[in-house]
Amino acid sequence: MVLLGGYKVIMADDLSTGVDRSPINTLERRNSLEKHLQTRPEPQDLKDRHILLDTNAAPALQAAQQELERQKATDSLKKQLEKRPDRDELVERQASHRYEKELEKHMRADSLEHKLQNRPKPEELVKEGILEPDENPLKE
Repeated sequence: MVLLGGYKVIMADDLSTGVDRSPINTLERRNSLEKHLQTRPEPQDLKDRHILLDTNAAPALQAAQQELERQKATDSLKKQLEKRPDRDELVERQASHRYEKELEKHMRADSLEHKLQNRPKPEELVKEGILEPDENPLKE
């Protein structure tokens, strides 16, 4: 497009590319730039959205730093997977855990039974001053 005598003349070259090559008014360009700068997101917002890297490294080193972090995470995960118990060991742990719970249950039942058998008689409680002579805990 060319300006001839105050008129815009569109060249065939401009039609084929579909690009408007007319000069933008300086005021419009400045207003557009100011508008975009006012709505520009804060750096912390960009970091929160993972658009900017949250790092103090030089921009030339940021990609290498990010790759290093990913490798560290990969290595850590591999180590944890190597330490992970196999299926048979997990089944054995579950079985032993079940037996442990069952044993605890039986031990509590035995302890309760023992305490009930050795419970003091009402006469002993009256003698020790815990019960009044006219109180009988066996009556309902």
